[in-house]
Amino acid sequence: MTATPPPTKPSLSAAALHGLVREGRAPRLLDVRTPGEFRTAHIPGSYNVPLDTLREHRAELLAHLDEEVVLVCRSGARAAQAEQALAGAGLPNLRVLEGGVNAWEAAGAPVNRGPERWDMERQVRLAAGSVVLVTGLVGVLVPGVHLIGTAIGAGLTFAALSNSCLMGVLLSRLPYNRGPRADVRSVIAELRSTP
Repeated sequence: MTATPPPTKPSLSAAALHGLVREGRAPRLLDVRTPGEFRTAHIPGSYNVPLDTLREHRAELLAHLDEEVVLVCRSGARAAQAEQALAGAGLPNLRVLEGGVNAWEAAGAPVNRGPERWDMERQVRLAAGSVVLVTGLVGVLVPGVHLIGTAIGAGLTFAALSNSCLMGVLLSRLPYNRGPRADVRSVIAELRSTP
């Protein structure tokens, strides 16, 4: 028999979260984007716990997340995946920031900025588009090469249907996207040190 995850609260709008922050009642904010994305722009006071790290170490993190938690990413998709992982591990009081950092910025809320980088979605579009363009052009001279572009198209279709992206996972491992490593020990130390 499998355990049923506890019910989660509805998502939280950027305006509602901004109101809580202004009132001094900010929940714990976990940003599940890559360290590079987090370094580019993040909500002040948020903690960077990349989605892969969160999934792998959710049991260790549970002991340090006993209060209300809001999960943040660029647009909300990865935060929803993090919500499923933590809810499945038994953590109550989870919410997802609707529209992610994009909505937070659009609401005029403050953001800590670092060096500018392309977000993961833009990098995936560049990589996939480049492969399709090059294989299409080379396919004029070399029969069969165009099938590589077809495979990329099939991969993108699967990524949309499954709400996952292998190309994004691979691109997130590039040095450009890594930034300072967010290992679980440093994340837990940060969570312990702040009230």
